[in-house]
Amino acid sequence: MATGTGTDEPTLTVDELAARAGVTVRTVRFYSTRGLLPPPVIGPRRVGRYGADHLSRLALIEELQHQGMTLAAIERYLEQLPPDLSAHDLAIHRALVASWAPDTAEDLTRAELERRAGRVLGEPDVGRLAAMGVLVRPEGDGGAYRVDLGLLRLGVELLDVPIAHETILAARTVLLEHTRSAAQEMTRLFREEVWNPYREREGDPEHVAAMKSLSAHMQPIVVQALVTAFQRSLKEELRAAFTTE
Repeated sequence: MATGTGTDEPTLTVDELAARAGVTVRTVRFYSTRGLLPPPVIGPRRVGRYGADHLSRLALIEELQHQGMTLAAIERYLEQLPPDLSAHDLAIHRALVASWAPDTAEDLTRAELERRAGRVLGEPDVGRLAAMGVLVRPEGDGGAYRVDLGLLRLGVELLDVPIAHETILAARTVLLEHTRSAAQEMTRLFREEVWNPYREREGDPEHVAAMKSLSAHMQPIVVQALVTAFQRSLKEELRAAFTTE
C-alpha cells in the first residue's frame, strides 16, 4: 500500500485514495465526472495513480459539503481558486473551512489513525500531534484517539518540517490569538451592521429571505477572504524579512 512520502508524486490507486480520504471509490469517481477532481496520472497497465493534490482537493470538497454547500456552489468555489495551488495550499483551505464546523473530531483506532495519516506513527509522532491539538490520546490501552480531522493532514505534514517543536507550538499560539481577535471583530461588525438592522425589519419577508441567504453564504466567503489576505500578507512579510539589501 502506498504511504505518505512528503512529495506530490502520484502513487495512490483509487482504492487507496478513497481509504485515505475516508470516502468510497464511488464518491471519488462521481467527483471526477463532475470535474471537481483532476484526472489521475495513467501509469503502467493503464492504472490511474493519484497524488497529494488529489487527496487535498478531495478533502476540501468533502469539508465544503459538510458545511452545507451544494455541488454547484462547490464548483464555483473551486473555480475561483488559483489553478496552480499545491496540495499544501489546498490543505490550508480545508483546515480553515473546517474551523467553521461545530465539531470536526472523530474517534479513531490506532490503525484507522495511521490509515488516515497515510503513514506509520511512532509514539514521538503521536506525542507531537497531541501537543499541537490534533488529537487526544485514549485514556486506556486499546481505546480510541479523538482526532480533529480538520487539522490531521497539516499536523502530519508538520512532523517532517525541520523546525523545533517549541517553535511550531509558539506559531500555533500566535495564530490562535490573532484569528480569535479577527473573529471577534468580524462578529462585532456583523452584529452592529447586519444583525441589529435585521432585527428592526423582522416583519419584512424579503429582508428575512435576504438575511437567510447571506448567512448561508457568509462563511465560505469570509474563509476565502481570510486565506487570500493571509497568504498575500505572509508573502510580503517573508520577502521583506529575507531580502538582502
